[in-house]
Amino acid sequence: MRRLKAAGAVVLGKTNTPEFGAGANTFNKVFGATRNPWNTALSASGSTGGGAAALAARMTPLAEGTDFGGSLRTPAAFCGVLGLRTTPGLVTKSPATLPWHDQSVTGPMARSAEDCALLLDAMTGFTLKSPLSVAVPWKSARDAVAKARTLRGLRLAYAPDIAGIGVDREIERLCRAAATGLRDARATVEEIDISMGDGRDAFLALRGEAMVGNHLDKLERIGELGDNLAGNIRSGLSLTVTDIARAERKRAEIWHRWRALFETYDLVLTPVAPVPPFPVEKNYPDVIEGRKLQSYIDWIGPTFLVSLATLPAASVPAGLTSAKLPVGLQIVGPRFSEPVILSAAKFVEEAHPLGLQPNCA
Repeated sequence: MRRLKAAGAVVLGKTNTPEFGAGANTFNKVFGATRNPWNTALSASGSTGGGAAALAARMTPLAEGTDFGGSLRTPAAFCGVLGLRTTPGLVTKSPATLPWHDQSVTGPMARSAEDCALLLDAMTGFTLKSPLSVAVPWKSARDAVAKARTLRGLRLAYAPDIAGIGVDREIERLCRAAATGLRDARATVEEIDISMGDGRDAFLALRGEAMVGNHLDKLERIGELGDNLAGNIRSGLSLTVTDIARAERKRAEIWHRWRALFETYDLVLTPVAPVPPFPVEKNYPDVIEGRKLQSYIDWIGPTFLVSLATLPAASVPAGLTSAKLPVGLQIVGPRFSEPVILSAAKFVEEAHPLGLQPNCA
């Protein structure tokens, strides 16, 4: 926040999140539910649902938030804005209870790729306040995005279901069209069949470990916490050292799998969320394409399997469903590829403008 204020940002206020950011639907007992500006009966997702909804409703031009399992990307997808998960260390998280934790990062949100890059430039920078902090390896992300006139030379891969949990057919169709449409910008686009779904248990274990570490001082009051947060903590408390070691080994395997992909492709594109926005009263979708999910977090597998490998990724609007609801295309890149990710996002948003929501028209 200090960097943003120093760059001239005017802070309007705080936006709503689930309890301690634990949840993919933005609801808490203090402020209630954040509703989706495209249809106020539906969820804005979470945990940065408040920021995404405020952007979509034109309440603010920029927003920022954190992303562990997809907290910037799924709200961006549901609300029709752009959210960027950053490379760990680019944006300082200070103070932080777990300063060495590299799966939860801070990143920007905006209504366009260029605005997102502008905010990213203001947020980044090396500091001794974080053990993960790194110097920014580019001069200006905004300049790179603004100057991008073509995607010539970029090798892109489209993967329809990296989590192996199924994807709503209309969402997959829109994402496929947006991805292959980048050929018009002179990119090479190839469809590939990959699944990182075997990393699910590893992510859940490491998430549980982090939840215990972040909320160690609340263990005696766990009964007062909401089901999502309390469940995450209890899951972490049940882990053994062997469970954590096994999760780290699997995490390494998943990272090497992503690394190998980026030896062939510059970016990997895939749907952000496998389902459209669901009713705001519902905690999470429990069925995808007729298949029952195991836990409240399974539906965000397409985003948390990127977080597991600590990769940067953006959600960019790829069009509207027949029900006039936004769909997000996820653009994943290797570490420190944010300017390239946002440049590709610029061409997607230009080809698929959403216009104003029914409530704003």
